[in-house]
Amino acid sequence: MRFSYSGKNAPIDAAIAAGDGRRQLVLIVVLLSLVILAFLGLAARCVHLQYLRADHFAEKSLIQQRSYLPLPPQRGAILDCRGRVLAASSQICTIFAEPRIIKDPKETATRLAPVLNLGAHEICKRIIDSNNPGYAVLKTDATEAECEAAQRLHGIGVRYDWRRNYPMGRLASHLVGFTSADNRGIEGIEYAFDRDLRGKGARHMFLVDVHRRPLGFCVRDEQDSEMPMHGSGIILTLDATIQQFVREALLKQYQEFEAEAASALVADPKTGAILAMVSLPDYDPGDARHTDPGLFTNRLLTDQYEPGSIIKPIVMAIALDTQVANRYETIFCENGNYSGKGFGRIGEYRNGFGDLTLQEILMVSSNIGMAKIGQRLGSARCYEGLRLFGFGRKLGLELSGEAEGLLRPPGVWNGFSITRIPFGQEISVTSLQMLRAFCMLANGGRLVWPHVVRAMVTADGTVIDMQPSQPRFGYIIKPDVARWLVTRAMTAVVNEKTGTGARARLDKWEVFGKTGTGQLAAPGSKGYIPNAYTASFIGGAPADDPRVVVLVSIRKPNVKLRKGYTGGTVAAPVAGAILEKTLTYLGVPPQSPDARRQRMIAADQWNPHLDDPELENTW
Repeated sequence: MRFSYSGKNAPIDAAIAAGDGRRQLVLIVVLLSLVILAFLGLAARCVHLQYLRADHFAEKSLIQQRSYLPLPPQRGAILDCRGRVLAASSQICTIFAEPRIIKDPKETATRLAPVLNLGAHEICKRIIDSNNPGYAVLKTDATEAECEAAQRLHGIGVRYDWRRNYPMGRLASHLVGFTSADNRGIEGIEYAFDRDLRGKGARHMFLVDVHRRPLGFCVRDEQDSEMPMHGSGIILTLDATIQQFVREALLKQYQEFEAEAASALVADPKTGAILAMVSLPDYDPGDARHTDPGLFTNRLLTDQYEPGSIIKPIVMAIALDTQVANRYETIFCENGNYSGKGFGRIGEYRNGFGDLTLQEILMVSSNIGMAKIGQRLGSARCYEGLRLFGFGRKLGLELSGEAEGLLRPPGVWNGFSITRIPFGQEISVTSLQMLRAFCMLANGGRLVWPHVVRAMVTADGTVIDMQPSQPRFGYIIKPDVARWLVTRAMTAVVNEKTGTGARARLDKWEVFGKTGTGQLAAPGSKGYIPNAYTASFIGGAPADDPRVVVLVSIRKPNVKLRKGYTGGTVAAPVAGAILEKTLTYLGVPPQSPDARRQRMIAADQWNPHLDDPELENTW
């Protein structure tokens, strides 16, 4: 059907056409407005992101580009008293892979093989089999050239770290100690001064691309990167040369007598500085992870044992100082058989003795003579004197694990105690305690503190003195008492034919000392282990002005060898060898016969009634 309009409908058509035009205009305006608003919103958002939140998003972007390189500190070195290195750290480079971002391990391994001088199959296996998707070690201790070439590859990184080295091996293992894989001290000085030696680590931030490859530059500002604070160095009082003398002599005897253990200490009696510290069996600190942990024990600090006769000079010093005994008197030693109510029977290992002077009591090591001196002293005076010498308490050496020994209070002593303690039973001591006591006899009765650390050197080169201050007038006993014991009584032990320490005698220097043969107590009982002894010798030289004091202790020499088990047989020869080499090394001039005579005259001018207010017993 076809429609047509007459002319009278033309205005209507025009109106309709005009309305359609207005609607189109409105629609266009609305659309333009929406577009403008959208652009304004987008512009506002851009302004917001580019200016108001710029720092926030820049930081988020930087976080994705950042990677941190840990900067471990260099652990401080441990040196002997002459600056020789006992422990130090050297830098090593480790090349590693990040398996999670390596798409083709075989290709990576093929490209790495000639760089690292390793087989491609081995490298690929390490990447694939790694338990850590972010870290698979490919090579440790790599060269600088290998590190530079390797880190150019996708997914390969390098790490710089420090490795602890012990260039002198076993020489001072118990003193120096060792560190764990994470650079923490485990034993010895490494443990005791771990906080000072370790230092403080840091990290360094650098930028990487989408494949986590370094972009070749680092961000260097205080906020994003730090520098590590390296550890301080420790200078010991130990002398590596003397330590070598001691270890060689002790090891020979330890092996010859098939002993369970052996130990030795050498100290300067004037300062208490320990010049050598050896405990056998020892270990290699560089291979500590494959070592029996039982070997880490430093017996010089931890072992508590009955000292036997080496304690006799200490008890005699207390008796002379308190004037309950006089060096000119004689004591009847009961012909080797002394018994009485309350203390049982005391016999001598040798043939019995009659009247003996105090010097002879030490020279032949008479138990009966010392028992009678103990009875004169009484429990209270004997106990207080031994405490003043440092027994029954820790001495505060810088190393950990020091035992305090056993010295029971006098209230629990009985007749057995006061007659046995003077010859080294019913009391337990450490080697360190015995060494200190003899140092105080050797230096004229003056108080000293044993120590193994001389100084600390900080990372900036500052030297801090670590030696304990010695009291100017801190005397344990009167100097004349100490001088007589050292220059007369204990030199007779070594230099007289009947002395028990004759095997420690030297031609060039006059040695003083005392032997000891202590029985080993049976664990968990009041008796002793059959045929088990600690053979000891402690002494020093030259007698007129002692430069060193030496303690040698050999635990459980094999009595089945029938070579001997006493301190005079087993320990004294070792001490003599150590003294001879040490005095020669230190350049101590030999003693002339005239000097020896003058020394003996001076020792004879002893006044048992000396009363000096500066010589009061002090702790």
